Amino acid sequence: MPHVPEPEEDDLDAIAPPQPVFHVEQALLGALLLDPHRLSDVTGIAADSFSTPAHAALFAAISTLPPPDPAEHAKNTKWLDQVLATGREQARGLTASYLHTLVQVCPWPRHAPAYARMVEAEHARRRLQTAAERLTQIVNDASLPHPVETVLAEADALAAVVDDITSRFPPRAGVLPRTAAPPPAITTDHTEAAEEEQLLLATATAHPADIESVRWLLPDDLTRPLHAGLWQCLTALARRREPVDPVTVLWEAQQRGLLDNASEPSKVLRLLAEPAGSVEHWAERALQRSLLATADHAGRRISAYAGDPANTPFQLVVGARRSLADIRAVRTRWQHATGTVPPPRPRPAPATRAGPPTTTAAHAARAARATR
Repeated sequence: MPHVPEPEEDDLDAIAPPQPVFHVEQALLGALLLDPHRLSDVTGIAADSFSTPAHAALFAAISTLPPPDPAEHAKNTKWLDQVLATGREQARGLTASYLHTLVQVCPWPRHAPAYARMVEAEHARRRLQTAAERLTQIVNDASLPHPVETVLAEADALAAVVDDITSRFPPRAGVLPRTAAPPPAITTDHTEAAEEEQLLLATATAHPADIESVRWLLPDDLTRPLHAGLWQCLTALARRREPVDPVTVLWEAQQRGLLDNASEPSKVLRLLAEPAGSVEHWAERALQRSLLATADHAGRRISAYAGDPANTPFQLVVGARRSLADIRAVRTRWQHATGTVPPPRPRPAPATRAGPPTTTAAHAARAARATR
């Protein structure tokens, strides 16, 4: 059971103060202990919605035990004793004095539905943060035999959490998270990436006819600005059906302002002069790195949003959806590149809303208006 230190206790700095949701959970449980019939007004939460095992055990006990007779409950503690005994089966540290504390700290038992909504919102935030952190962990797991497939499956799991939160907290237009997005932090082997991108550029220069087959690769997929710029040069020359060789690419690079002290002409010519393998192979490798980096950054963004308690569930939904859209865009290109188009992921049914009348008279009225 969470322990709130008394002012006279030592080492207060070593004990983090309870978060606001802890006090909200106390108020909710106190309301239910005081007026058990209010459980019917509490929706959207379960035992695992609570932030501590003790609170979860108490809510589970309150939810499973038959409610007492109001008159009897006002005269004795028989039902409270049953709640305590049942709760102790899951949280042995529970005491009768803590139940008394919960009753004492509840401001207004009739506010139980509002307290429950707050608990639900905080639980949604924790779920989202856990799913986002799981995605970044998977992205950075170098032992995965099939990294793209595994990462996309984890992204789907994260999207399912977002969908569930959306059904509970429909987003409001224009409400964005306040939290600044963290910079990309995926641990990439930059040397390997640079070497493979150089091979891509050189091979595409040697075989420009193959550029058309990798239209799904974008400059932003490459890790270095010079490489991204040279890929733009190659695709532009191929699109205009102009001659492609190291010299024409170099001239195009100059026209685009890509050459500087770090990109000397001789260096660019050497970079484009050593083809190997196929354009499709190196392009697919670059796209795979881009997909993993995008998933990593999206996971970190969502985790940062969810880690900021100032963000409401509505803001979390908007921010998470935008981040997942980045993964979806790269994923679509990956499917075009590899020829793999999985079945669409099932999405939850939309929330029920009041709609137009569906009676026969209503249909007849609409048909009459359509013929006018």
